[in-house]
Amino acid sequence: MGSSDTTPRAVFPGRTPGVPRIALFLNAGDPDDEEMVEIVRLMDAARVDCLELAVPFPDSVTDGPVVRASATRALDRGTDLPRVLRLVERLRATTTHTRIVLLVDWSHSLRPTDLARSVDEIRGSGADGLLVHGLPPMLRGRTTELCLAAGLPTVQTCYHGTSTGETFAAAARDATAYVYLVARYGRSGTPGGDALASVRSSVDRLRELTDAPVAVGFGISTADDVRRVTDAGADAAVVGTACVRAVEQGIGDHDVVGSFAAFLERLLPAPQPALPRP
Repeated sequence: MGSSDTTPRAVFPGRTPGVPRIALFLNAGDPDDEEMVEIVRLMDAARVDCLELAVPFPDSVTDGPVVRASATRALDRGTDLPRVLRLVERLRATTTHTRIVLLVDWSHSLRPTDLARSVDEIRGSGADGLLVHGLPPMLRGRTTELCLAAGLPTVQTCYHGTSTGETFAAAARDATAYVYLVARYGRSGTPGGDALASVRSSVDRLRELTDAPVAVGFGISTADDVRRVTDAGADAAVVGTACVRAVEQGIGDHDVVGSFAAFLERLLPAPQPALPRP
């Protein structure tokens, strides 16, 4: 049983070159809360570093069909921000290693609320970080200030190959949880070029601008992909669509937890053999 303290914890504390760290994405509400608790217990036992937990929202322009279908299932269950914050409290009380970063869409979940109050409530739930999806540029400064005042670390996003130097600098400046470097522009889970082959240039660029950890996502679904991200110098790999697909397959097989456990076994890099003693 984890601590009742809800102080945010470093998502990727320290940096150990060559050691892969992993953040996994799921929509809250898909699977249901009881199954989610069991899945996150599995993550914690497997030493998965971070769960990027999305408050579901409709019609995402950045997500492919697998993640969008998951969001629809979650919304059909009535999943909203208050319910997700209650879930975060449960997850925080049952984990010791896995950190929880909340992804919240501006238009669907935050715009109808008092922003300062929502930031305080997210912080109070025990979330270790916040990523605001679709935040209007004019509100970025205020949102960052509110999160700093509340002691809520933030994730900032930029895109390999397409973001401007100004965007890279802003992400590096404002990130207090980590910088999420999107490996390629497009929808999650859809075919694209091998961006991981060239992503090191953007990782190095961010290293010059910030001490915040750098996590790379999009197009990552296997243990080999995770190793390639680590080899590119990033602190962590973010796995999204493959996680959601494991849940979807489990729903079809009537064994969501078992399906996700099998997925974790395939995903987590095999432990390296110990070096012989001299």
